[in-house]
Amino acid sequence: MFPYYIYDRKGMIEEIKKACDVLSAGGVILYPTDTVWGIGCDATNESAVRRVYGLKRRTDSKAMLVLVDTPARLAAYVGEVPDIAWDLIELSEEPLTLIYPEGKNLAAGLLSEDGSIGIRVTKELFSQKLCERFRRPLVSTSANVSGEPSPANYDGIADEIKEGVDYIVNYRREETTGAKPSHIIKLGRGGLFQLIR
Repeated sequence: MFPYYIYDRKGMIEEIKKACDVLSAGGVILYPTDTVWGIGCDATNESAVRRVYGLKRRTDSKAMLVLVDTPARLAAYVGEVPDIAWDLIELSEEPLTLIYPEGKNLAAGLLSEDGSIGIRVTKELFSQKLCERFRRPLVSTSANVSGEPSPANYDGIADEIKEGVDYIVNYRREETTGAKPSHIIKLGRGGLFQLIR
């Protein structure tokens, strides 16, 4: 899906280290994901999450999703992982965000009013390795002011967003192909689910 070959591995590792340093200090980053470019922070840090809401000019009643690097991390942040979730994650060939009924161990501002949380297991190299090294879930919300279109690539991101973060990852900026948001499925109890997007 992504032309990894045009990036040297050492450069990617250095970018991941820089991003992790900023995230560990409670900072906000702009980074490439498995879908569109995302505004990110430590999903367990309440003040960092509030900064992201402020940057997007978004009310905290609209929850944001988080990324993890492997399904094994879900149990730490979800009250109960429905059996169907494992099948959906394994079989999905495109980015898939699952909304779980009960989030836990995350910044309260990320949870919906009903306590649910959207989590995506990223399979894209950079964001996956970033989550792996950081060892905590990352907020991933589109790099735009709320209500405005999501930019399809780095060049489409508004200066207001670029200037509002603490670090911009220097990776995959050159790509011109348009990225798409993930599919979203809301999981209920007893194997019920609903396709949102």
